[in-house]
Amino acid sequence: MQRRTVLKSAAAFGLVSGLGISMPLFAAAKIKPAANAALIVVDVQNCFIEGGTLPVKGGAEVVPVINKLADAFQNIVVTQDWHTPGHASFASTYAGKKPFETTKLSYGSQVLWPDHCVQGTDDAALNKDLKLPTAQIIIRKGFHKDMDSYSAFEEADHKTATGLAGYLKARGVKTVFVTGLATDFCVAWTAMDARKAGFEVYVIEDATRAIDLNGSLAAAWKQMAAKGVKRIQSTDIV
Repeated sequence: MQRRTVLKSAAAFGLVSGLGISMPLFAAAKIKPAANAALIVVDVQNCFIEGGTLPVKGGAEVVPVINKLADAFQNIVVTQDWHTPGHASFASTYAGKKPFETTKLSYGSQVLWPDHCVQGTDDAALNKDLKLPTAQIIIRKGFHKDMDSYSAFEEADHKTATGLAGYLKARGVKTVFVTGLATDFCVAWTAMDARKAGFEVYVIEDATRAIDLNGSLAAAWKQMAAKGVKRIQSTDIV
C-alpha cells in the first residue's frame, strides 16, 4: 500500500520512468505574459506570403495565430524587411547569379534572394489581415544597400544595432516571444540575438513558418536550442 502511494506521488512529478512504468504526467504550466514581456512579430509582409516575391509556404497561416496571441501582450513590436532597389542580398544584383545561390560579402556568406520587400512597394507592406492595434513600434531592417539584416536586433555584420534592444530595455522588458516569417532565417536570428542581448526568449512555433533551404529549419532549431531559446506553441500562452 505504501509503495502504491509513493508511485502515485512520483507519477505526478514525472519521476517513475526509471522504474519502467509508463504513467501520464501533469500538463506543463501555461504561460501568462507579464507587463515585462513583449511579442515580436517578424516580417509578416506581403512579400513572404503566397502571391509575394519570396513566399514562405503556409505564411498566411501565421496571421490569425498572431492576431489571437496579441491580446495577451501589453508590448508588441513589428518588424519589416525594407530593402533598397539593387540590394546586396538580391541575386539580380550580380551577373550570372541565381536566387538561393550564395556570394561572399564583407561580413561573410550571403544567401541571394529574389528581389523582395523593396522599400515603399505593396510587396513590402504588412499583410492586410494582420491586426495589431496595440503595437507600439515598427523596426525596419535591411535598408542599408550593402548589408542584409535577418535579425530585428543586429544587422548581418553582427555589429550594427537596430536599436531594438535598447528600446525594450528602456521599457523594462525582460522576456520576448518571437513569431513570424521565416522560422529558419529572420525568426531564428532575432531569437538568438535577443538571447545575446540578455532577454529570456521563446519562439512560438505554430506562429512561424519556414523556408527550409537545404535543411535550414532543423539547423535553426538546433542553433536556437543551443543558445537557450525555448520552443513553445500558441496554446501554451494564456
